[in-house]
Amino acid sequence: MAVPETAVATEEVYAIPAAFRKMENTHILFWLLKDIAWCMVWRPLGLLMVVPTLGIALVIAWRTRAYASELAHNLAIVFWITANSYWMGSEFFGFDAVQVAPHVTGKHLALVPFLIGLGILLYYYLVQKPRETRASQVATL
Repeated sequence: MAVPETAVATEEVYAIPAAFRKMENTHILFWLLKDIAWCMVWRPLGLLMVVPTLGIALVIAWRTRAYASELAHNLAIVFWITANSYWMGSEFFGFDAVQVAPHVTGKHLALVPFLIGLGILLYYYLVQKPRETRASQVATL
């Protein structure tokens, strides 16, 4: 069944430029290398891969800042990589099991950036996206 022209004309399209896609694919390669190094306890490689993995995630978030949805998800990824890298470092340097507060170890501190990323997504889906939906509905009336 064909889609009515009016539906197609009002649908917003987000296209990723080829250079951005190449950077995102390279980002995935660095992320996998970081996590493989973590799994294999290859400390130098794991620590080295934090820099390009987190750096590219920041660049991607910056480049998508004009799109609320993309920015929210890319910032969540930045905080995910931050938490993941901290957790890896806590294991590499042996403070993952160190008690820092009652029932809290060094590894548990990775929850801070994980929860910040989750908070960004919750804000987007519970506040920002409903506002955008209402604004687009009013604009089409």
